[in-house]
Amino acid sequence: MARGQGPTVRRRRLASELRRFREAADLTIDEVGEKLECSASKISRIETGHVGVTPRDARDMLALYGITGDEQEVLVQLAREARKRGWWHAYNEVFTGTFVGLEADASSLRAFQALLVPGLLQTERYARAVIRAMRPDAADAELRRRVAARMARQELFADATPPEYWAVVDEAVLHRVVDSAEVMAEQLYRMVAMAGRPNVTIQVVPFGTGAHPGMEGPFLIMGFPEQADADVVYVDSTSSGLYLEEPPDVRRYALMFDHLRAAALKPDDSVEVIAEAAGRFAEQATAPAPVHHHRIQDVVQEDC
Repeated sequence: MARGQGPTVRRRRLASELRRFREAADLTIDEVGEKLECSASKISRIETGHVGVTPRDARDMLALYGITGDEQEVLVQLAREARKRGWWHAYNEVFTGTFVGLEADASSLRAFQALLVPGLLQTERYARAVIRAMRPDAADAELRRRVAARMARQELFADATPPEYWAVVDEAVLHRVVDSAEVMAEQLYRMVAMAGRPNVTIQVVPFGTGAHPGMEGPFLIMGFPEQADADVVYVDSTSSGLYLEEPPDVRRYALMFDHLRAAALKPDDSVEVIAEAAGRFAEQATAPAPVHHHRIQDVVQEDC
């Protein structure tokens, strides 16, 4: 499927068109709900893309707005296509389709992370350790599903036309030991390998930079190939996420990302720093474990 042609992006595009035509018809959401004999909240959820719209509802709304003929049929067909199920529905207990659907359709992804390796770059073992730490009460089955879902997201790099991916991480990500030195070495070498791809750029903001705009928290800017589909910013958190679509908000985060890129080491220097950190962890992983010698009285105390 071509970038920007997935069901989530189509639903978002249709929602935008329905809102535009309603406003052009000088109708309020309440008036539309009254005329179509449905709740105003349903119309609102449709226009914000939170729920899908059936072809019949789309046709009724467009007819009310005075949109007929071929123009109406094109949008009704868009409603049909927007109702198709994406691959992520197999993991609907793990995440909602909105984020993953937008991510899968994006032609550009700009990510910043201050604490962790970004999800699209994580190895399976690193991801398992991170998810286990964030969800200590999760059952093993749930943990496996969440790890599998995260690995499935990475399939977008195997597309014929993968997105342009640009990640900026704080240097702390290279030092925080997740699980073990062995897992960290594997993870950082994976980042080095990914940075070798023509569509992937990774930069590191060094400790010497001091305070920087990314200290506000992690975020992802998703861009799309069609001009009609505006950029979306996803602000991440442990329990939920916030979507920002208003132009001033998107511009603020785009400017923040530009400042982070400028503050970070150049891509080649960043890869060198990541590789050096990977090498240090690899040495730690292969070093013999220290031998602890107990005094006799210590052993006696432990036996009591």
